Amino acid sequence: MSETARLADQLRRAFVGPAWHGDPLLEILAGVSAETAAARPIVNAHGIWELVLHIAAWDDVVLRRTGGATVTLADAENFPAIPNASENAWRGALTAAQKTHEDLVKIVAAFPDSRLEEQVPGKTENYYTFYYMLSGITQHELYHAGQIALLKKFRTLS
Repeated sequence: MSETARLADQLRRAFVGPAWHGDPLLEILAGVSAETAAARPIVNAHGIWELVLHIAAWDDVVLRRTGGATVTLADAENFPAIPNASENAWRGALTAAQKTHEDLVKIVAAFPDSRLEEQVPGKTENYYTFYYMLSGITQHELYHAGQIALLKKFRTLS
């Protein structure tokens, strides 16, 4: 198995499972209503919906960077606003995030191992290679999945 196939597998497992660490992101999000997703139970912290949009935004950044684009997100793109807090909008956000993630997994699986040590376009740090970025996006998703799991539990307790 190639290294990029392994990276793609880890990325897929973080999102849909099965994951060694516990529940993957989609399992954590199962049963979350628009009301729960839009809530901000912790002052000055992002809610579940905002985190899902943020994860999708960064999956898209990595997707575009693997294609050679230099991408930087503005604050409004990094944590996009919730357009409207309806169930349909929430389901649409989940579907869009899942589609972006699936596209990213496919691109990572097809990415040549020979390019993993290349510098990511627009990045000047020596360590910011494609390998670093592709490993990091999985870490990013798991970090926010943990936050979402806690917000979900916090919401059910309040």
